[in-house]
Amino acid sequence: MRRLFVIGLLSLATACAEFSPDAGMSAVTSAVRDKVGGETTKITSAADAERVRARVDALLGQPLTSDIAVQVALLNNRSLQAAYNDLGLSEISGVEASLPPNPKISLSRLARSGVVEWEFQLLGNILALATVPARKEIARQRFAQAQQVAIETTYRLALDTRRAWVNAVTAQQIVGYLEQSRLAADATSDLLRKLGETGGATKLEQARAAAAYAELSAQLAQARLRAQQERATLTKLLGLWERDIRLPATLPALPSRLQPIDNIEAEAIGGRVDIAIARQELAILAKSIDLAEATRFVSLVELSGIVETERDPDGRKTRGGFELELEIPIFDGGQVKLRRERESYMRAVNRLAAVATAARTEARTAYQSWRATHEIAQQYQNRVLPLRRTIAQETLLRYNGMLTDVLELLIETRERVAANVAAIEARRAFLLAEIDLRAAVIGGGASPMPSPSPSTAPAVKAGGGH
Repeated sequence: MRRLFVIGLLSLATACAEFSPDAGMSAVTSAVRDKVGGETTKITSAADAERVRARVDALLGQPLTSDIAVQVALLNNRSLQAAYNDLGLSEISGVEASLPPNPKISLSRLARSGVVEWEFQLLGNILALATVPARKEIARQRFAQAQQVAIETTYRLALDTRRAWVNAVTAQQIVGYLEQSRLAADATSDLLRKLGETGGATKLEQARAAAAYAELSAQLAQARLRAQQERATLTKLLGLWERDIRLPATLPALPSRLQPIDNIEAEAIGGRVDIAIARQELAILAKSIDLAEATRFVSLVELSGIVETERDPDGRKTRGGFELELEIPIFDGGQVKLRRERESYMRAVNRLAAVATAARTEARTAYQSWRATHEIAQQYQNRVLPLRRTIAQETLLRYNGMLTDVLELLIETRERVAANVAAIEARRAFLLAEIDLRAAVIGGGASPMPSPSPSTAPAVKAGGGH
């Protein structure tokens, strides 16, 4: 009996799961480096926090490119750090779930005249001990799934940061262009006002020039508000507070051509992290069904080793034995637990199919949007804007030659402003589509459809005023 207890205790000790040296962060760091191109770390001490702060300060000391913004967010975003804490808690729960219940010790003393009895019991749940390997494997897979969830959270932050950077630079570029346009409109309005004082311009012409200047001022105010909002969104994702960031003046140049991507749907099915999470859930529930079937009729088996010692005037007597406790499955034969596990498994099957179907659709749609937005942006860059510049030059020549009036000049100015703002927005749409394409392949979520800025619409239609 003593040997049996010793063997049981050794089995309990060797079955204990161990904590990983870095709380599972190695898998997260490797995946992020390969797919996102940045470095991430978990802050666990004051020294780690100081190193991260120094690295962030160094990164923010230079113009904030898209890659630098992502790196700052991966290091400084506290919500991401909380997600890594969730990963650590998942490991703790996994280790806890893989452990059998601790053995119990019972000691009792009975005394009567001249006789003292001591009883010592060591109790252990044999069923829990027998199912440790299965529960340990389920806990291991749960922890691997939690690592994928942490990877998906990191992907999402990186992609959202890139989108926020694109939106912030777009808004800033539009503000810069509208400021230049308003300066030109102000000069025109001032010139017509002076001409009006000498009789060289009518009140109608002066009013139209002043209205054009006022409309551009309103558009500029809207653009500035949008720029402030987009900058605030980016700052929040970077984990900063009231800190000035230096954004580039313009968006990156448009690529001249795009390389076609073959089998984009298959690439998404094989590479998306949300599909990997759903597959892991399916494997975990399959193991749970096996465990539920194996323990369907027996849910409690406890073995107790008993040692009794009796002392009396004649000497000491010692007796040993054991006690086995079983739960009788009269009312619950395990069918409820087994049915629950099977229903959960089928739910996971359907969810995996739904995620895979959605991934194929998202990948195909994102690829089509990527190519279409590139064509649209190229059309603005190669055709619309050069033609608008030609029209502006010819209109100005005709006005200087007194072959046209102020109204036509103002209409051309409004249309040129709208075309240039639309060209900036078209480049923004392409960059967002490029980010969404990456999200469709690796996971992390797509962005909502971009809505046009209020400043993109011309203040007056081409035929207005006639």
